[in-house]
Amino acid sequence: MAASELIQEDDDSCIQVISTDPPSPPQSTKAVRHNPTHHTSVAPPPEDILDGDSKGKRQRRTITDLLKENQLINSLCNKIRQHCDYNKITKESDDPLPKEWWKTGVSFIYAAAILVFNAVVIAVIHERVPDKSVSPPLPDKFFDYIDRVPWAFKATEICGLSLCALWMIQWLGLKHRAIVARRCFFLIGTLYLYRCITMYVTTLPVPGKHMVCAPKLYNDTMGKMWRILRMISGGGLNVTGSHILCGDYLYSGHTIMLTLSYLFIKEYCPPKMWWYRWLCFCVSIFGLICILLGHEHYSIDVVVAYFITTWTFKWYYAMVEAHVHSQDPNKYLTMTWWNPIFKFMERNVKASVPIEFALPVSIPSTSCRRRYSIVDRWEK
Repeated sequence: MAASELIQEDDDSCIQVISTDPPSPPQSTKAVRHNPTHHTSVAPPPEDILDGDSKGKRQRRTITDLLKENQLINSLCNKIRQHCDYNKITKESDDPLPKEWWKTGVSFIYAAAILVFNAVVIAVIHERVPDKSVSPPLPDKFFDYIDRVPWAFKATEICGLSLCALWMIQWLGLKHRAIVARRCFFLIGTLYLYRCITMYVTTLPVPGKHMVCAPKLYNDTMGKMWRILRMISGGGLNVTGSHILCGDYLYSGHTIMLTLSYLFIKEYCPPKMWWYRWLCFCVSIFGLICILLGHEHYSIDVVVAYFITTWTFKWYYAMVEAHVHSQDPNKYLTMTWWNPIFKFMERNVKASVPIEFALPVSIPSTSCRRRYSIVDRWEK
């Protein structure tokens, strides 16, 4: 007879079925006595013939039992695999925080398209900026009391790049980075879209006599295209030498970078790391002050950019909180042009994103969590 044992270990990732071939049953052998003097062959008795027939039947029955047990093992394996696949599909469908990287990709394309459009708008309004000799800088209260500091604007860009780098490192460590990334990309694209509108409708003169603007190209379309590509490749920064156009004042893109980076760092920073939040806050405030110290933007540019960035961020996250708690948001919260986009991105998010960290790349386990081994033991 054959007995089966099912040995299960703690693992959910894979299933291994080990079937050991049973040892062949011992066969009885009988020694034949030879007579040294007589070499005549003796026919086996009828009892030995019947015993051989019964052994053959028993061996055929054993093979049949083995085939049935193998079929049972294969059926068990298939059922276990189907059960694991069902549990996996059910777990993914019931996940309150689905990754949905494809939505993150759509949000990234949206942000990238708006940033390219922003460079195109700057190249267009550069041709409309009045000459310094014709339109001097507008009166600004901050400029009246504080003289220009030449190194200040470089310090602003260093602060902004530092905050962006810190936020990138922090984002890579987040467990739910897909959801956070699409929120970040959407806010970046929306804020720069607003900036394109304000820059185009109102073109301000340069804020200081020290500013040097690239010559106007007028009808040279190819030259404007090269300027746009140069601005995109350098990020429109002074430290990269790509900030050569004028007119992009209302409102400040550097303020968006400094403020939005800090807001996301603060939103997804563990409560115990209060010193890290305060450090980023101080870096952000110092960068905003340096914008004004460098006389690269009017005070109104920085103030408007700060309030638009902070209130758009708070508006979006107020809608997120109302959505995840299954509350009806205030009707004024939903009266936005981007409410359909919000529903598209947050439809399947059913809970608040916790501040949890995980490795950016999952390491596959080399051992199985569950192993099923079936050992057939033969008894005589």
